Amino acid sequence: MGHVTSHEAFARLLVEHEQIFLRYVMTKVPNRADAHDIVQECSVALWGKFETYDQSRPFVGWALGFLRLEVLKFLRKSQRRAQLSERAVEVLMEQEPQNEQVEESVNRYLSFCLEQLPDQQRAIIDGYYHQEYSVEELAIQYDRTEQAIYKALQRIRASLQLCIEGQIRMSRS
Repeated sequence: MGHVTSHEAFARLLVEHEQIFLRYVMTKVPNRADAHDIVQECSVALWGKFETYDQSRPFVGWALGFLRLEVLKFLRKSQRRAQLSERAVEVLMEQEPQNEQVEESVNRYLSFCLEQLPDQQRAIIDGYYHQEYSVEELAIQYDRTEQAIYKALQRIRASLQLCIEGQIRMSRS
């Protein structure tokens, strides 16, 4: 594979999966700026190792291995340990499913659960995660306090988690 072709293939794969990577990192490091930085650092590492990537295997699984390392590196450097301890994150990462089909199922469940949300809740989630509005911008848009938006996001996430867990339980029975 020529250098240009390799570069194009890498760029295509990275762009195609960037939101998955960002969502993954944000489950470990909820600060959006830190999550973006981690994904960027990981992109550099991925590019440096792209020649070793076995294209017969899923790109997402390969890249998530690098993301795990970048998250751990960030946590080691970070003085802010208010979220999860490094060991807790390692345990969570060890328990993550490696099967791409499981990830696709969870994404399907998430889409289903998002559709079940009331319009305004769905719009808040879309604004925060997809349009990348800040909490301050959402507060202005919905005429609420920033604290109310934080609480709404917390409640919506909890609701989505319960819905996804319910979908998983139903799929197993």
